[in-house]
Amino acid sequence: MSFTIMAGGSGTRFWPVSRRKCPKQFLKIVSEEPMVVDTYNRIRPLAKDDREIFIVVGSEHEEIAKEFFAGTKVNIVVEPIGRNTAPCIGLAAIVAQSKGLDEAMAILPSDHYVALPDVFRRDLSMAMDLANKESCIVTLGILPTRPETGYGYIEVVVEGGALEVGKAFSVRSFKEKPDLSTARHYIASGRYLWNAGIFVAKPSVILNELSHSLPDFYLGLEKLKTAMDSPNFYALLNSLYQQAPNISFDYAVMERAKVPIFVIPSSCGWSDVGSWFSCYELKCQLKKHSEDGNISEGEVWFFSARENFVHSQTSRSIVLLGVSRLLVVDTNDALLIADLDRHQEIRKITEHFSKSEKHHLI
Repeated sequence: MSFTIMAGGSGTRFWPVSRRKCPKQFLKIVSEEPMVVDTYNRIRPLAKDDREIFIVVGSEHEEIAKEFFAGTKVNIVVEPIGRNTAPCIGLAAIVAQSKGLDEAMAILPSDHYVALPDVFRRDLSMAMDLANKESCIVTLGILPTRPETGYGYIEVVVEGGALEVGKAFSVRSFKEKPDLSTARHYIASGRYLWNAGIFVAKPSVILNELSHSLPDFYLGLEKLKTAMDSPNFYALLNSLYQQAPNISFDYAVMERAKVPIFVIPSSCGWSDVGSWFSCYELKCQLKKHSEDGNISEGEVWFFSARENFVHSQTSRSIVLLGVSRLLVVDTNDALLIADLDRHQEIRKITEHFSKSEKHHLI
């Protein structure tokens, strides 16, 4: 078996803490370890040794990844440019095959939170066992606790029973992030799970699927395999990625797969920690808030203030008076003050700075 941790994202929704040179997955967002290290620690007990673990990063993050994993023997796989998750997973599959690993490979985002790692490992092990026995793709689906509009959903084939942990179900379809009314319908039906973006399949199965959905990219991967230890490898890889489509694994493979797709329901306490607001919600669940619902990280005081989230990386004293549902993020070179409920718009800030060539701020 093997494990691929995808660590190539840009983390724009966590600006101004998350920057191009050190995005979210390399930050200590919810624990004392960077999120990518938390992900490694979560799956490490399932691996025989570190050489079964692949960390896929962008070229500008190669050095920080090597620094974080200096005491291990994990494989750092470097993408020349970001091309979304389908090329990332295809590259990991071809590298794993080149090392003689064609048993089930678990593919995980690097920047999620799991409250119950033992439950997560149990469910992931079940998915890997199934992927080893059958030519299929298995995903973990999170048993929903609320009608969430920020996640995609997995529609499950449920015949004469209810969704339950410890059992594999066939997948009927994948759904985009819904509006609130649709999300409520999904929850009421009892047939939907949150899509956590976790996939399990043999590398050979992944590559065969890519040969159908992305044939040109697949042929490029096959050429890479023959040049894995040659001086031409990085030139071939760069050329392949320059022409590779920017497409997710969900779109390229999961929604048009030739092999069966199964899902293992999980209640592992998962969160994608996809924004400052979801981080605020998670910290509230972890009881890190005051009686008034305020969360403070740094030198912060609240007066007649409710449900605010302040994260400071400076020594400045921050005081909030008579305000509610504010997000305040203070760094050495940028201060963000925002409506906590408009968290999804933070990426517009980095887009504006990019167009304005304020590169030092992104």
